Amino acid sequence: MVAPVSDPSVTVDQPNRNRMTIRSIDPDPRARAIVDGAAALGLAPIGDVTVSDIVFIDAELSSDERQLLHGVLVDPLLQMGTWDVPSGPGVEIALLPGVTDSGADAVRHATERLGIEIDHAATGTRVEFDDSLSDEAIAAVVERLLANPIIERWAPGTIEPPHPSTADRQIDATVIAIRGLDDDGLAAVSAERALYLDPEELRVIRDHFESIDRDPTDLELETLAQTWSEHCAHKSFRAVILASEDGQEPVERTPLLKQLRECTEAIAAPFVVSSFVGNAGVVEFAKGTTIALKAETHNHPSAVEPFGGANTGVGGVIRDVLGIAHKPIAVTDILCFGPLDLPLADLPDGALHPRRIQTGVIDGVADYGNKIGLPTVAGAILYDQAYTTNPLVFAGCIGTAPTRPLHEGPHAGDRVIVLGGATGRDGIRGATFSSATMNATTGEVAGASVQIGDPIVEKLLIDALIGAEDLYSAITDCGAGGLSSAVGEMAEGIGCDVDLELVPRKYPGLEPWEVWLSEAQERMVVSVPPRGVSALAKRCERVGVDWADIGSFTGDGRLVVRVGDAVVADMSTEFLHDGRPQRTLPADVPTPNRTNVTGRTVSDPAATLLALLSHPNISSKAATIHQYDHEILGSTVVRPLVGAASDGPADGVVLAEPTSTSGIAIGIGVNPWHGLHDPEAMAFAAVDEAVRNVVAVGADPDKIALLDNFSWGDPRRPSTMGELVAAVDGCCAAAFTFNAPFVSGKDSLNNEYVGSDGDRHAVPPTLVITAVGHVPDADRCVTPDLKAAGNVLMLIGSTEPEFAGSHLDKVQSPPPNVGVAPAPDPDAPEHYRHLHAAMQAGLIASCHDLSEGGLAVALAEMCIGGRLGATIDELPHDDLATALFSESTGRLVVEIEPRSVPAFLRIMDDDVQRLGEVSESGLLSMPQVEPILVSDLADAFNQAPYQTEGRRSPSARPPTEPPADAEGSQS
Repeated sequence: MVAPVSDPSVTVDQPNRNRMTIRSIDPDPRARAIVDGAAALGLAPIGDVTVSDIVFIDAELSSDERQLLHGVLVDPLLQMGTWDVPSGPGVEIALLPGVTDSGADAVRHATERLGIEIDHAATGTRVEFDDSLSDEAIAAVVERLLANPIIERWAPGTIEPPHPSTADRQIDATVIAIRGLDDDGLAAVSAERALYLDPEELRVIRDHFESIDRDPTDLELETLAQTWSEHCAHKSFRAVILASEDGQEPVERTPLLKQLRECTEAIAAPFVVSSFVGNAGVVEFAKGTTIALKAETHNHPSAVEPFGGANTGVGGVIRDVLGIAHKPIAVTDILCFGPLDLPLADLPDGALHPRRIQTGVIDGVADYGNKIGLPTVAGAILYDQAYTTNPLVFAGCIGTAPTRPLHEGPHAGDRVIVLGGATGRDGIRGATFSSATMNATTGEVAGASVQIGDPIVEKLLIDALIGAEDLYSAITDCGAGGLSSAVGEMAEGIGCDVDLELVPRKYPGLEPWEVWLSEAQERMVVSVPPRGVSALAKRCERVGVDWADIGSFTGDGRLVVRVGDAVVADMSTEFLHDGRPQRTLPADVPTPNRTNVTGRTVSDPAATLLALLSHPNISSKAATIHQYDHEILGSTVVRPLVGAASDGPADGVVLAEPTSTSGIAIGIGVNPWHGLHDPEAMAFAAVDEAVRNVVAVGADPDKIALLDNFSWGDPRRPSTMGELVAAVDGCCAAAFTFNAPFVSGKDSLNNEYVGSDGDRHAVPPTLVITAVGHVPDADRCVTPDLKAAGNVLMLIGSTEPEFAGSHLDKVQSPPPNVGVAPAPDPDAPEHYRHLHAAMQAGLIASCHDLSEGGLAVALAEMCIGGRLGATIDELPHDDLATALFSESTGRLVVEIEPRSVPAFLRIMDDDVQRLGEVSESGLLSMPQVEPILVSDLADAFNQAPYQTEGRRSPSARPPTEPPADAEGSQS
């Protein structure tokens, strides 16, 4: 809408000053967020706050053009806009030069459509405080809550917007003298360029260039560093392992990645099309449709810039699925944060507060999925003190495609085509940065490792590429390492010759190695036979995607990079991909307690259950779920929240096309606290939980594929490597037990922080397992909410006193001897098959798995979902605490109509236990426990003290509500 000339909200002054300040007519929720956030962090009261958006435009604009732009930039029903420069006190925040500004991109697009010529656009934010607030107090609020120095700068009064560099384009590469250097000299080079290479790797690189009688260019050295990085090469998971237990002589173990691959090969599931190859795993549950599965981590970037880190983590995993020629259909997210009520005094130097991190991360996930038009359907949120400076962000994506052979290119003569966004300095050295240990100065040196995404561009990429599969011979995404990784990996064994002059840039002044290493987002690389270039170009032009032909695949086995006629890299692809020396890592494999069983004493079981339901790891995540659109595309059959009030937690989610009778179920397994006591048992339990979650909603237990994501500390520490060895043992044992193959995975290591105390602080051993299962009949899906009074409740699986790492120990003090972690249930696979048969027969009214908090929490969640009571007559163990709160694996509660009980028992071979019945009493009644109102259960579960609402700018902002007095999760 174009504002009329007489619109009194339009003011035109100083016609050559092109700055629009836009303010909401009604109170802006961001202002309340700042006030409440300051209070939550313990800052002094700050009074009233006003927030405005700023749009900067470099151009000679006429009054008519300003009037026209006002109508585009300002909604007259909700906002006021002025071209006047504010004269009152305030603080303004703008992005640093080079940081992606999607708002400015939208402004540039609008001016093009309007026929208005501009030179540059930028956006910012203005915050005005109460006049009584001191400069020191304002600075504290800005630094703690508003401006992230990694991507933003701020100034009192008004701020000059960033302007693009006018520096000349760099052509020559810099030669890095490494020949003849000793270990100290090599280490200095590695530190100066943030290469994070091992000493042996540096020696191999030095020796290689000595053998060819020259030094490497900066571009060659940076290419080797990213290709050999932990992120890209998985060198710890490919390392030779010297494992010892109980001080015995070390024994060489098979590399971890090879173990996982061999496990999948041995299972030989007929539905696996491709595993551990390319960008994603591929399965075919139903003939005619393949499913691509991938989950990634974006931990370090999310620690220093939460919104951008999570945002581009989602974008990257979507491109992984697109990079195996599948159409993305859904997104998942698992997030780990420090306690949101952490006192400021306890926050390590250089770290963002967990409240800021959570708000930014959740907003980043929501922003990308919602804007690109994909449902965010499954996930989890965990809290622990150890995640304070090392938040973990796991992003997953699922895609589908008609069954067809996977691409086998590139071939000699194919063109190297780059599609999507332009290249800037964002994301440089992101691959090597992921190998760094965080410390108080990380943010100062990692600014270039942060990316900001643009989901609209990625949506256009999807539109351009889906349906164009016959035009290209190979495809990959530009993720970690940028063109260096994408082109370099595609060129393995074949070679290529590319010209960086042809790569579209966001601005001039980039050095060749920066263009090559940039991780600027929303870019794909395809190899295209010459005959297909014109057709692909027309598709790109039709949907508005930029493309560039930057070279060719040659067939000579060399990676040649030029800037015009100047060669800046000429490397053997064999050395690049096969020259890295294999790591050898010692591993002290833990020998956990598995025999010294210890129970618990619970003085008030009812109060304990309410405390568990309100614990941030268990309580409702509805505030977050509602920020995500999980309904878009119209395929979500089982939603994340279910039941009478749509507030009961589902075990898994189910997606099914409206025209299909079958679907897929997605489930998550994760519990790092078990891993603190027994990493092997933890891994098995995580697989079991993920499998159990999909079986609980209707998936066939014989058609399940798994994804693994490991987030650990420094693998060069023998104890850490020992935990990884044990966890992979557990993964493989569970995969064999359930006959469920791993098809893709990711390890994110070095998740540690060196605090001001000089000590290293690592995350707990965090393994996320994603299970994707075939749902043969989407009309027979089952949810956990109770359905009808009089139905019978039964328990599948056995209950033992297994409390090590339990959530009971988070709401009451654990004894000195914590006992044992949950052990594998050998009967679980058969139980799951029988349960599935009962579901297919229509015998199951509701079903819920038992995980955190045990049976008591599971029953409470079923009551909450159905807003019905339950009368429990029998418990599964003589010890009350064990019966109610043990977290033994392999267990589910099912609801059966009375008339269906005999048939159900026959299918289950009578291997179940009757618990009681569903009631209309509005009470959860259990032996030796004071009855609890279902409304009280719902209140405890839904209070969600840690949940936050979002905001609308690239950097993290505080939540709208301060935390209640709730215990933070402590490990």
